[in-house]
Amino acid sequence: MNSARDPRIAIVGAGLGGLACARVLQRHGRSATVFEREASADARPQGGTLDLHADTGQTALRAAGLLDPFHALARPEGEEWRVLDFTDAALLAHQGPSAGGGRPEIDRGQLRELLLDSLTEGTVRWDRAVSRVTPLADGTCRLLFADGAAEDFDLVVGADGAWSRVRPALSHAAPRYTGVTFVETGFDHCDTRHPDLARLVGNGSMLAKGAGRSLVAQRNSNGHIRAYIALRTPQDWHMAAGIDLGDQRAVRAHLLRMFDDWDESLRYILRDSDSGFINRPLFVLPAPHTWQHVAGVTLLGDAAHLMPPVGLGANLAMLDGSDLAHALVTEPSIDDAVRAYESIMLPRSIEAATSSAQGLDHLVPAVTS
Repeated sequence: MNSARDPRIAIVGAGLGGLACARVLQRHGRSATVFEREASADARPQGGTLDLHADTGQTALRAAGLLDPFHALARPEGEEWRVLDFTDAALLAHQGPSAGGGRPEIDRGQLRELLLDSLTEGTVRWDRAVSRVTPLADGTCRLLFADGAAEDFDLVVGADGAWSRVRPALSHAAPRYTGVTFVETGFDHCDTRHPDLARLVGNGSMLAKGAGRSLVAQRNSNGHIRAYIALRTPQDWHMAAGIDLGDQRAVRAHLLRMFDDWDESLRYILRDSDSGFINRPLFVLPAPHTWQHVAGVTLLGDAAHLMPPVGLGANLAMLDGSDLAHALVTEPSIDDAVRAYESIMLPRSIEAATSSAQGLDHLVPAVTS
């Protein structure tokens, strides 16, 4: 990109996609500022394990110059999948790691830390919540912050997730509930404290499913197992059941009743977890989600194409970030770069949204009469 000065690029959101974009830009000598509403990198847990695909997430890491350090942290054995019968926990299907280690697992927190550590000091401005974005007549864009401050940029990149504050500058679309809720819990030091569960799960992930109900458990690093109770249910299921989500004992008892016909070794996930239960209703953006190009602003990751968490979202977010940065480096102007990026990202996300919806249906089968 030929410019008399380094373009002013703001990335809203310090998730994997936004950080990948900033890293690739910096690797090519371009600057970017990342604004993050959280107070620090460790303000909250970053979630479970991710499988990084060779043609998406790993492609982005290669562009970022971080593929080798990623492989040093990744767990190729984590590709293993086990599917169990919910009635007796018998093994129905098993898939081991691929010969080439095509989709190794890594904890989301480890991957985010890898990206953060690769950035120039001061790139991320923590505790800077964005309230609104306003495109300006000259093709630039104004960021309005929650504290009342404002700052103008040549490009604002919305990488701020499901409830993006940047998205309204481009689209009126809002996330909708999928009809599926994940209730998350976890187990520490699983090989010594929960050996039977550790054997059921193996080195990777375990799935048992019935009509409208599934249990998923995943190995994370450091002997941790993260489990999800997946339910096809109204979003207010706990209110209808008269349960306060803060009453962990009541939540546990209710879930055990919901799975009372399941094998006891699987009900262990509900009965004996170490951590509490976290209610996570799943939302998606309408598909296809597209918008008319607006100069000075674009979206990536969940802000652009929120999908069910079935293995595509983080990979696509990182590829989005890498592709946008590449376009900004190679195209003659910012507007040309954004148009080139959107022409690739939007069709790709439509295909992925369809695949993700099918994946969720497979993971949590609908109840049939």
